[in-house]
Amino acid sequence: MLDLDGIFEAYVDDLYRYLLSLSNNHHTAEDLVQEAFYRAYLQLLEDNISNIKPWLFKVAYHAFIDFTKKHNRLIITNEVHNRIIVKTTEIDLIEKEGFAALMNDIHSLKETEMHVLVLCDLHQLSLKDAAEILQLNLNTLKSHLSRGRKKVVERVKERRMQDG
Repeated sequence: MLDLDGIFEAYVDDLYRYLLSLSNNHHTAEDLVQEAFYRAYLQLLEDNISNIKPWLFKVAYHAFIDFTKKHNRLIITNEVHNRIIVKTTEIDLIEKEGFAALMNDIHSLKETEMHVLVLCDLHQLSLKDAAEILQLNLNTLKSHLSRGRKKVVERVKERRMQDG
């Protein structure tokens, strides 16, 4: 059995960022991190998990899906702009606004495409691990990733044209 405290310390920030990117709500993300680690604790008592990071992301993903079903609504909203903490330098603000706009673009995708982009591009999980987490065929995941990336690039191009 693995040391849960060590696992928590190693992956709590990654899971929090992942769940925050799905829920766009700080409190929901914190609750889901707790739920994911609770589920992980129960499972680790019974099984020996070898590849812990993708497995934890899968547990977190399922906790998010269960939460979403329970609340019978999709909780991905456009609150990203409200979470930008204004720093003193103009460059920091521009970078944060750019990231917030990118996150809005990602959140405007179909749900599966959004999940694939968040796992593969933001959290840099392998295609195989992301496919396992989302319970998708590898080729299906690649299609969603390709379509999602193209849509995001198009939206970024459109925004740049509007900003002129």
